[in-house]
Amino acid sequence: MSTGALILVAALWGVAAGTLLPRAAYRFAVPEGEPWRGRCADGHPIRGWLGGARCGECARGVKEGAARARVEVKVRAETPYAPSAPLLATATALTCAVLAVATGTRPELGVWLLLAPAGVLLAAVDFRVRRLPDPLTLPLAAAALGLLGLVTLVPEHAGHWLTALYGTLALGGGYFVLYLINPAGMGFGDVKLALGMGAVLGWYGWPTVLLGTFAGFLLGALYGGALVVVRRAGRKTAIPFGPFLIAGAFLGLLAGAYTA
Repeated sequence: MSTGALILVAALWGVAAGTLLPRAAYRFAVPEGEPWRGRCADGHPIRGWLGGARCGECARGVKEGAARARVEVKVRAETPYAPSAPLLATATALTCAVLAVATGTRPELGVWLLLAPAGVLLAAVDFRVRRLPDPLTLPLAAAALGLLGLVTLVPEHAGHWLTALYGTLALGGGYFVLYLINPAGMGFGDVKLALGMGAVLGWYGWPTVLLGTFAGFLLGALYGGALVVVRRAGRKTAIPFGPFLIAGAFLGLLAGAYTA
């Protein structure tokens, strides 16, 4: 497969996967300690975890109530209850396309493409409610190690499973120490997310782990500093760190894949 075709396929996969994320983003985006959402803003049950950002019951209400409250009901039905599907689809498509550019036809690209939608979903949820759901973070780490283990059986891969395992332990352990030192500044969800990011970065070696870790802290610091400058936050204001942990790992992964 040519490079152009590979990038196109990766982008199309990203569009398809990203289009299914809004419902999960809505259901997971609840404050710490609250159960996952099971209903839309109008109280209708939400079935399943994958799908668009609009409620089918509300849409049917438009037709049934058109005669008596057409405008009011239509406005409600056309208001999405979750992050924009085009936004998530675009973010996932761009992520997958850039990963394809950096990784090429090596077999580990399949792992990166499978994990990318989960990373976008986690970033979206953490940005909204500063929470990284266990049903996403822990399976992500397990899937990363399991899938990379399978990749080692395929010729022409460019990484090492043992360093992926060590990266999992090192990054998870490092974030756990930071959590113990300053639990107000580092959530335990970040610790669990670091396990998966450590596996991904560790695949390409310790320089990639260090680069991705540094990039995450740098991006988080720049974001926090920008909020302080525009006076939208104070020096002690907590910010969601998960998106920057993911973004840093993404940048480190690109560098590791490109130079492998």
